Amino acid sequence: MKGGEFERRVQKLARSRKIACQFVACKGKGSHGRLYFGDEFTTLKDRKKEIGRDLLAKMCADLKIDPRDL
Repeated sequence: MKGGEFERRVQKLARSRKIACQFVACKGKGSHGRLYFGDEFTTLKDRKKEIGRDLLAKMCADLKIDPRDL
């Protein structure tokens, strides 16, 4: 899964759960940014590059969501 796809899936999940979700590019360096999901947040690396399995699990844990929900 690429970073952009992860962002879209998290936003879709947020809409279904009626939770605020947004990506803030100025909160990161270079191609990184911060993805907010309600009160939780995680750093999202380059949205054009592939996300590894372990990083995906860590980002889901940061947002307190189950990776299977995506």
